[in-house]
Amino acid sequence: MTDKTVKNRRWVLVGGGALVATGFAIREYRLIPPSYAGGHLSVEAAHQQALSGDILLLDIRTPREWQATGVGEGAYPLDMRRDDFVVALDQLTDGNKNAPVALICARGVRSARLSNRLSEAGFTNIIDVSEGMLGSAAGPGWVRTGLPVGAYHEAGQ
Repeated sequence: MTDKTVKNRRWVLVGGGALVATGFAIREYRLIPPSYAGGHLSVEAAHQQALSGDILLLDIRTPREWQATGVGEGAYPLDMRRDDFVVALDQLTDGNKNAPVALICARGVRSARLSNRLSEAGFTNIIDVSEGMLGSAAGPGWVRTGLPVGAYHEAGQ
């Protein structure tokens, strides 16, 4: 083996190692929720309070996710990727930025991020359901807990 071949192999190994490390960093960023200083609810409490009308429970996942698992009973599906998300939220709360709004996603990462963003946007009573629909470090989640879900039907179907 030539000296040049050995150096090229080292660069390939170093580059590959860097790519693997970057991949793990991105994975961890996507799977570890940011801290949220506001309110938190368990899935059981969120379900009970949504049914009693004490909170507006928003399932902020995507239509594909709603179709896969259903939407939690008492939750309103509102895709967080909508350009008009804040406008839709204002309509659902009648413009009341103090209304108690709980957010649930799959595993608590997106709900924590969106909770922070909505709090920064002036909403004062955002609550994170950090277990999510599928479970997280915060708990088993809506589905594994056995809470009721309903089928998701797109508008017009």
